[in-house]
Amino acid sequence: MSEAYHSLDTVKRRFKPRIYSIITVIGISILFYIAFLYHLQIVKGSEYQNRARAVSRRVTPIPAQRGEIFDRNHDAPLVSNIDSFAVNIIPGDLSDRELDEVAGKLSGVLAVSKESIIKKIPQAYRSLYQAVEIKSGVPFHTISHIAERIDEFPGVTWQSKPIRNYRDVDSMIHFLGYVGNISREELQVMYNRGYNINSVLGKTGVERQYDDILRGSPGKRYKVVDVQGRQVQERQYVEEPPINGNDLVLTIDRNIQKLTEEALGERMGSAVVLDASTGEILAMVSYPWFDANRFYQAEAERYYRQYALDPKHPFINRSIQASYSPASTFKVVMTTAALEEEAIDPEREINCTGRLRVGNRYFNCHVEEGHGPVDLTSGLAESCNVYFYNLGLNHLGIEAIARYARSYGFGEFTGIDIPGEVRGLVPTPEWKAATYNSPWVGGDTVNVSIGQGALSVTPMQMANMIAMIANEGHVYRPHLLKQVVDPSNAQVIEEVEPEVLRTSSIRSEVFREVQDKMRYVITDGTAEVVITTEAVKVAGKTGTGEVGLENSWTAWFAAYGPYDAPIEDRIVVVTMVEAGNDWEWWAVRAANIIFQGIFADQNYDEAIEALNWGWLHNDRH
Repeated sequence: MSEAYHSLDTVKRRFKPRIYSIITVIGISILFYIAFLYHLQIVKGSEYQNRARAVSRRVTPIPAQRGEIFDRNHDAPLVSNIDSFAVNIIPGDLSDRELDEVAGKLSGVLAVSKESIIKKIPQAYRSLYQAVEIKSGVPFHTISHIAERIDEFPGVTWQSKPIRNYRDVDSMIHFLGYVGNISREELQVMYNRGYNINSVLGKTGVERQYDDILRGSPGKRYKVVDVQGRQVQERQYVEEPPINGNDLVLTIDRNIQKLTEEALGERMGSAVVLDASTGEILAMVSYPWFDANRFYQAEAERYYRQYALDPKHPFINRSIQASYSPASTFKVVMTTAALEEEAIDPEREINCTGRLRVGNRYFNCHVEEGHGPVDLTSGLAESCNVYFYNLGLNHLGIEAIARYARSYGFGEFTGIDIPGEVRGLVPTPEWKAATYNSPWVGGDTVNVSIGQGALSVTPMQMANMIAMIANEGHVYRPHLLKQVVDPSNAQVIEEVEPEVLRTSSIRSEVFREVQDKMRYVITDGTAEVVITTEAVKVAGKTGTGEVGLENSWTAWFAAYGPYDAPIEDRIVVVTMVEAGNDWEWWAVRAANIIFQGIFADQNYDEAIEALNWGWLHNDRH
């Protein structure tokens, strides 16, 4: 017994340090875990709680009201918002078979193809419980139809999503533009700027250029979800309300726009009215135009395809997105170059016989029998081709011609504040060698000398050319935005100031002499019988561009007025009618109506009555 007790005592003494060590380790571990739990729960509790909440919450954006767009009078909006809805599908609520059935039913209700609905929900999305937008711009009665039959539409939800309303804007749609759902390609570029898969953004025009100002900031609605995105709490709450976008006030005068639109009529072409002293665009018309409101209606895809396939190309803003041979309006550039370079005595006469031989070719004047002896003034007034053939070929040369063309801004972007502008072309020997691998010849020079050949300009560039002459050497960047306004209090946030685009080194007296010669075009030249308005003295130049088809010409008129007013009061009007129309020399007539209406403060009907052109009421095109 004593031996057993002794053995047990020996064992206790032997293992006692080990037991204490184990107890100590366990105690330290417990204290460590208590401290770690204290660190997690107390010290870092709020941080991890926020992380957990962020992982378990999903954010649904609340669309902000897009800013409205006004003309310079800032009274009735040109573009506003109307209440509408977006229809969504939650893919995780549906099997593939159910999704196919729901897509088929929605197709008939929403007037979109079943295939396009399925395409918006790729296989990778099928297990997710996040709503995918199927169509926006859905009216309330359609939502009511779905709600009344919700058992037939499992997985379908909807939310408020206002759409744009373009209020009788007609020809203004080209510079206003339109909005649409963001594409996946656009989202890849713009995701870091706050856009998401359901965002709406400007596609063209002012809507696109100033999208960041108009769109505002969407609000955020949070919901608690599981790992698959399935909502696990019924209650949703708004964490951040949306901030509406700011309003835009444009430089456009809706009355001048309407006058210009009706003066051009249903003729493929363009007209630009520009304040020469500021670069403010008062009117910009391009025909044909399109109705952007159709893009938010039933069968929107059909309407879009219809416009896109129209051979008249209604999506093109011909004022800035199409370039044409300037024809005889380019003789103003030639006149400027001749005077500044002193390349020829302005009073020296050249005999026009109706044609000029260059190499083995004859180049004709528009008067078959010729003008006879003409000097610089009468040559410009009568638009004598032979005079300017000689001037370009024998006195200036293509290098000087190209240099002066570029000094007026031809071949360069005007920098107008809407996207899509083209730059036109000022051809040179280097350009021809690089493009066609052929040398420049005399025939190329005589063609450019009368605004033909490869030379091409946009109506907006033409307006800038006239503005430089009216301003006697400088031109302002053309722009459409006048003010940015806070819609909540009507306070002006930003005012756009005139910006000088370029200043010419040409002498002021040369510009004044060109002005005099352009006035002579109106009083004693090609425009005498058409520019009949007595409301304003006009200085300008006609142009008739050949397009290679018999009895088919592009008609131009580029002018400003008042000729005798201070520079700050001068308005530029450029009209262009494409060769695709019946030939009627309408560009000059349209400008006559525009000048009459602006300076007599008349609408279209009043202007044509004042001009004794009442016959137009019975001959509207």
